[in-house]
Amino acid sequence: MALLLREAEVAQLLDMDAVMGAVEAATRELGEGKAQNQPRRRVFPPGGILNVMFASSPAAGYSGLKAYTVGGGKVRFLVLLYDLEGAPQALIEADLMGAYRTGAATGVAVRALAGQGSRTVAIIGTGHQALTQAMAVTRAIPIEELRIFGRDRERRERFAELVAEDWGRRPLAAESAEQAVTGAHVVIAITTSAEPVFEARWVRPGALVCGCGSNMPTRAEIPPELVAAADVIVADQVEAAQLESGDLLKAGVDWSRVVGLGEVLAGKAPGRESDGQTVLFESHGLALWDVATGAKVLAAARERGLGTEIPL
Repeated sequence: MALLLREAEVAQLLDMDAVMGAVEAATRELGEGKAQNQPRRRVFPPGGILNVMFASSPAAGYSGLKAYTVGGGKVRFLVLLYDLEGAPQALIEADLMGAYRTGAATGVAVRALAGQGSRTVAIIGTGHQALTQAMAVTRAIPIEELRIFGRDRERRERFAELVAEDWGRRPLAAESAEQAVTGAHVVIAITTSAEPVFEARWVRPGALVCGCGSNMPTRAEIPPELVAAADVIVADQVEAAQLESGDLLKAGVDWSRVVGLGEVLAGKAPGRESDGQTVLFESHGLALWDVATGAKVLAAARERGLGTEIPL
């Protein structure tokens, strides 16, 4: 019997600290060569897009896939988990779960790649995915000032309220991207923009910049000048970045400069080596994170008696 978990049930089970732990362990496992991750593939039927990505995490005890469709003004996410012998164990509605694992990955990267004494963080973007970015980064490092910016003032103010509910402190709702980015130790871009959302000259030397919104080769929210100037470039998975990192592809990056976050966590590749280095982290979203997060959610659901058993 497999467990069917609806979105409302998943919302009761998600815990950002637990998700960050799961994502970090799975990413390190990938860097050690023990886990496997296949990048996203897309087909374009009339009226929409079908996206499929899959992975296996022996440490978590599951293999799985995420499939999601875009069409008719909606996005629909499903994660399917199998045990390591191939028996289906869970079917999970995964919109919120995807946002949590994406935010958690940024938190993991910030812990690993931010310079010592990083205390000021800027988040560009106030949409659905931005809240979990704030939730994760405020857990990753001790922050003295969190700045947020989005073009719509009302959404920006509402986003600030949501962040305050989780963080316990109200972030600064900046009046411009320049105000948010200038002097920040960590800059997180989480937008759907096809064009850069800030200027490279605003970024302080030694900052960590996280590009988290673009997973299409035609979109770039990070300025190419920053890509060229970065001392260290880390991707969630180099193979995935080579397929869909518009930030890097449009900048014509030298791929020999790019290392995987898993290899950094596993000690197989250098990350930040000094506080003066400007570091770029490119996040596109890995199925491995869905499998690891789904494993946590499934365990919590069984412990709490949530979900519907279905024969598969």
